[in-house]
Amino acid sequence: MKRVFCSIINRAMKQGLTYRKDDTMLNCERTSVMNVENAIRGARNPMNSWDRMDSGYNEDGEYILGPNDLGLAKRLRKAGSDHRKYIRQILVSVDITAPIYWWKEYDTYKVSTVANSTSTMHKIHSKPFELEDFSHDHMTEGTLAFMETVVAEMEKIRLRYIENKKKEDWYDLIQLLPSSYNQMRTCTLNYETLINMYFARRSHKLEEWHTFCRWIETLPYAKELIIGEE
Repeated sequence: MKRVFCSIINRAMKQGLTYRKDDTMLNCERTSVMNVENAIRGARNPMNSWDRMDSGYNEDGEYILGPNDLGLAKRLRKAGSDHRKYIRQILVSVDITAPIYWWKEYDTYKVSTVANSTSTMHKIHSKPFELEDFSHDHMTEGTLAFMETVVAEMEKIRLRYIENKKKEDWYDLIQLLPSSYNQMRTCTLNYETLINMYFARRSHKLEEWHTFCRWIETLPYAKELIIGEE
């Protein structure tokens, strides 16, 4: 009987792969899915059915769900949030680089999420400003030309701040910074949160959400445990 590997994303992480769709500037990197073994064992606690567990590690250290455990996981997933508590124990860590305007919407999700971000307050002046620091993939030709002037002006202010360390120049950088500026955060979520995000955002007008939902689809058992397909 076919078994499904739980460490698809971990292998990609080891190979340095990035999930990014060509027409958006949202990147999901260094993805790691954790605690599947403990979550599945806990799912069997209510019925004391641990003797039916048939999952284990292969020679590469990857945790494989056997048919009994996968079948139980799918049935509990379909039974609703009251019965699929184990899904909240499957944890995901990922580095996401996305524009500030997308992060404003992501921050709607406060339950069972943690994030550490790069700091604009402390490090905004630490590297030269370039157009690639900003999401501009959907800008028209005229807007893109104007954006280039904004980036050039911010670089002038940055160099002036480095030379003089005047707080007024620092404030200019902070207050002029466009919401298209790309920020990286290391995020921790669980599969239950990803279920909520996937179904709430998969048809959103922002292409970044479509890219994020496609990343969700690549996670181990996403089809069965997040999307809920057979």
